[in-house]
This record gives sequence, structure tokens and C-alpha cells, in this order.
Amino acid sequence: MKNVEEFLAHTIQLESESALRFGQLADAMTTAGNREVGRLFRRLASYSLLHLGDARERSGFRDLPVMAASDYHWPDIESPESAAIWAADPFIGREQALQVALDAEQAGLNFYNDILQTTADPEIRVLAKEFVKEEAEHVAELQRWMQLHLSGGKLPTEG
Repeated sequence: MKNVEEFLAHTIQLESESALRFGQLADAMTTAGNREVGRLFRRLASYSLLHLGDARERSGFRDLPVMAASDYHWPDIESPESAAIWAADPFIGREQALQVALDAEQAGLNFYNDILQTTADPEIRVLAKEFVKEEAEHVAELQRWMQLHLSGGKLPTEG
């Protein structure tokens, strides 16, 4: 990342795509009657929307670059936190859905952590550190949910 404006532009795009994808997956699951997984994906979409709002708020007084899709530097073909589209399978189980969500959140954590480890810009470091902390919390929460699932417990989305 060259500057904090570019970092924020990437963050806004990442969180927008994450919220959109998790929302699409939630809609697909609910339509298919898989309400449990739909609630899980809806909660994750709401987390992404919170991060998106935070990133937009931080960029409020800045002139962010207008970027085409090809201008974003992602480690893969899509932004890191876009959950796997195959998770729209109406027969996906809770464990598979949790794994898809965990993989997406881990990819987001890795993205921000890589920026934190490689940037020399002190302002980007501060922001990246905050996003690493938030994504690490999401990863830890999903790991806890996976453990609850594997032990036969109820997920927070079921209450």
C-alpha cells in the first residue's frame, strides 16, 4: 500500500464485498429452507457492514482513489473476505458453513496482517493493527462456534 487512502479504499472494497457475499449466502440459505446457516451468514454480513461503516468513517475527510476492479491488489482472484460462492449450495451443513466463514475471516486477517508486517507507513500500521485485532476476534469467535458445533452445543445464532 502506497498510502493510507489506498489502504482505506482496499478496506472499503473488502468489507463491501464480504457483506454482499455473506448477505447473498444468507438469502440463498433462507430461501432454500436452511435457516440455521442463513442466520450464521446474516450475522457475518452484519459484522462486515460494521467494519465497512468504520472504514468509511475513517475515510470521511480523505480523498480516496477511484479504483477499477483491476486496481485492487488481492492475494487471490477475489477480495480476501469474500466467502466461497459454492456455499450457496442449499444442502450445505452447519460445519461446512462454519468452515467457509472461518476461511473467509482468516483470509481477511491474513490480508491485514500482511499489510501490518510489510508497510513502513506509520498511519497504515496503526489502522492495519486495529483491523488485525478485529479480524482476529472474528476468527476466534468462529473457532469457538466450530468447537460448540463439534461438541453438539448450540451456536449463538440459534438463540
